[in-house]
Amino acid sequence: MSTVARRKAGLVPSLQDWAVQVPAAVRRWPWWLQVTAIYLGARLVSACIFMAAALHQGPNPWFPAKPDYWNFINIWDARWYGQVIANGYPSVLPTDPAGSVQENTWAFYPLYPALAKGLSGLTGLSPAASLTMIAMLAGWAAALVVYVLFRHKASHPPALWGVAFFANFPVAAVLQVPYAESLSLLLLAAALLLVLRRQYWWAMPVVVLLCLSRPVGVPFAAMLGLIFLHHVWERVGSGKAGRLPLNGTHSTGDLVALAALTAVGGAMALAWPATAWAATGDIQAYTKTETAWRGHDLVPFKPWFDTGVDLFGPVLGVLAPFVFVALFGAMLFLPPVRQVGVELRLWCACYMGYLVVFLHPQTSTFRMLLPLFPLALGAALLSRSRAYRGTVVLMFVLLQIVWIVWLWAWAQLPGGGDYPP
Repeated sequence: MSTVARRKAGLVPSLQDWAVQVPAAVRRWPWWLQVTAIYLGARLVSACIFMAAALHQGPNPWFPAKPDYWNFINIWDARWYGQVIANGYPSVLPTDPAGSVQENTWAFYPLYPALAKGLSGLTGLSPAASLTMIAMLAGWAAALVVYVLFRHKASHPPALWGVAFFANFPVAAVLQVPYAESLSLLLLAAALLLVLRRQYWWAMPVVVLLCLSRPVGVPFAAMLGLIFLHHVWERVGSGKAGRLPLNGTHSTGDLVALAALTAVGGAMALAWPATAWAATGDIQAYTKTETAWRGHDLVPFKPWFDTGVDLFGPVLGVLAPFVFVALFGAMLFLPPVRQVGVELRLWCACYMGYLVVFLHPQTSTFRMLLPLFPLALGAALLSRSRAYRGTVVLMFVLLQIVWIVWLWAWAQLPGGGDYPP
């Protein structure tokens, strides 16, 4: 019997049948397997984009033109992490003839390179391979924890779509390169999950590690402090009203644990700058190193206004930061975003506030938006339409192509160098 005849007889499934049966079969998979499939699929797409971009990579500071995939992803900050593994951190800050501190490894937090160095010692892998392996495994684990976190606020379908948005975000390709983002996001998601579950004592070691992975300790400690004040106010207000606490207000033991976690977070936010100070004898060693990439001293808020003026002119440029902050604040009160809960919205507000105060907006800013991943759940809750959610994923993938080709691939600018990813 021919294939056509067998299909007519119902013995061979048609394309339409597969379109119905395959998603139904996938929905019967356990949640962790669904999340894994989404994440691995996203990373495979990113790998294809990287390989395609590598074919067009010309001469650059690291390797010959048209490198292979592994060489292509081991550039930019990956080389700095390799230097940390090889040489550690300097006891004397490097300076130019004018005495200005130059770029050095103190800008790169120690947890990620320390883990990679340990893995290299145990397995014999090269530092670059160890860095890459940790980044890939941490990114996968982060996707699993993000799903569990989202399930505290939503049912399975929007939580899964939230993971899909997270895994395909325009800069999500950085989760598979030797950068600390994937490890930091894993620790951040785990810390937020423990805070939601009120497991504050268990959260302490996670917060300690989080603050040694990337500079997110200040906004995280600020979030914890605001949550503490929120629950104190809720408890006091409930007592004055003579009614039962709302949402299971914290007990005295919970408040003590939360206060202790807040103190740990605040102390650890200062741990790495203090370490740089102790090692170099310069109290500003960390901030001087961070601002070496900017070319000027750290002045809170000012870089946003300077960038606004450069982009929009002297009048609109001054207004632009205020408009941006107002729009972001308004977004946090949209009904779909409100569903992600007070804690996650507070984290997003504190982290964005931290960026506005201290960040110098540049092309690397796009990568630094990844810790706002709780907003992915709000985006998934905006509409139940598969067309909407599928379109968001598609647009993210297209923007991922833009990010890799424009920022990851190196090209000589007229003034020298290139925009960092």
